[in-house]
Amino acid sequence: MQNDNHEIENRSHDHDHMHEHVHEHQHGHSHHHGHAHHRSMNQKSLRIALGITSFILIVEVIGGWLTNSLALLSDAGHMFSDAGSLALSLVAFRLATRPPSPDKTYGLYRFEILAALFNGATLFLITGIIIWEAWKRLFAPPEVAGGMMMVIAAIGLVANLLSATVMHRMGDVKENVNLRGAYLHVLSDALGSVGAILAGLAIMLFQWYWADPIISIVVAVLIFRSAWGLVYETVHILLEGTPSSIEMEQVVQLLLAIPGVHNVHDLHCWTITSGMDSLSCHLLVDDDVDEQVVLQEAIHRIEEHCKIQHTTIQVEKSHLQHAETEF
Repeated sequence: MQNDNHEIENRSHDHDHMHEHVHEHQHGHSHHHGHAHHRSMNQKSLRIALGITSFILIVEVIGGWLTNSLALLSDAGHMFSDAGSLALSLVAFRLATRPPSPDKTYGLYRFEILAALFNGATLFLITGIIIWEAWKRLFAPPEVAGGMMMVIAAIGLVANLLSATVMHRMGDVKENVNLRGAYLHVLSDALGSVGAILAGLAIMLFQWYWADPIISIVVAVLIFRSAWGLVYETVHILLEGTPSSIEMEQVVQLLLAIPGVHNVHDLHCWTITSGMDSLSCHLLVDDDVDEQVVLQEAIHRIEEHCKIQHTTIQVEKSHLQHAETEF
């Protein structure tokens, strides 16, 4: 009789797991379809921006050399960084489409975060180089051809704004940190072009050659601010930090409000890659409640209120309670 009961419990347990798997599959299918669409549009916008950036890069390098302008050459250097960051972001998107494997069960989604971190780090490097060169020129500013400098910088500005517009309209620059890293490179480059135009104007009108290094430093500081936010966010993700949109105490209260639940522990929430958050927890419930009803309600609440569809929830009763982990 005990063996029969044990077999019935096992069948019920298997059925519960099947029910949970079906639920996640149904909701996950539409989620991944939407994610794939955003990824495709992100790649398309990056390819267009890369083509524009590569062309203008050549123009600005030649123009900076001919005019002897640091602002223009620094803008060209930043443009070169942009081309590299756009290419890296494209590679990251392609790698992220590879299916999971036994040794990488999440696939290569995290490569997007690594690409964004690298882009942020290169912005730091560019900032340092610009400030160093500007500081040397500040005490002995060379003559600069302001008119040609303005014309070439204006061409760069138009190209950068066009690239930024394409990425903003076609891509997901708000949610995807990888695309945002490339987008910030383009926006920062547009800022550099504005700086070069202002410096050229000051040189043409007043022969203020010192305006070239001064404006370069101002642009570098503004670039640094953007880079800091990007690096901070990517490091937070890599450290399995809680997504900024999630308040853990609110999640606890949300789950405790389910009838029959009187304890929530081992609660964790993290980001796999942009737009893909995960949550796991243990729920201690009353012995007389239906675990599947509680599980279904918990999944529904997390999805509805937190917009998280990848959840792993363990429901426990008094005689099955799992010891809390150290995390």
